[in-house]
Amino acid sequence: MTGRVPPLAGAGLWQAVMAAAAGRCQCRGTCGTTHAKTDGRCDRVHNGYQTRHGGGRVRLLAAPADPAALLLPAHRVAALPKRELAAWCERCHDATRTRQTKQDITPAVEPDALF
Repeated sequence: MTGRVPPLAGAGLWQAVMAAAAGRCQCRGTCGTTHAKTDGRCDRVHNGYQTRHGGGRVRLLAAPADPAALLLPAHRVAALPKRELAAWCERCHDATRTRQTKQDITPAVEPDALF
């Protein structure tokens, strides 16, 4: 796992997700891009360099694999097990989340309650 700097919190979980993804974004078109040139999967690799869209280093994040779950509250996302997470580049994550919001797909969850 050389070259992969984990986040400050949840480093073990993040590293497990990145290892399962081989350090590459796991988007398969839910962002609206077909990723046709790379066999249907986003080609962005953690710590790689992106030449378009502002350039700079690619930083992958571990987020829900199910696009509808991207709309869950942060405390619910933090409680998801590794098998329900995927590696996302920022561009694919944000685009997928925006598409889900526009489709008004909200996961059927029970309301959070304190008591």
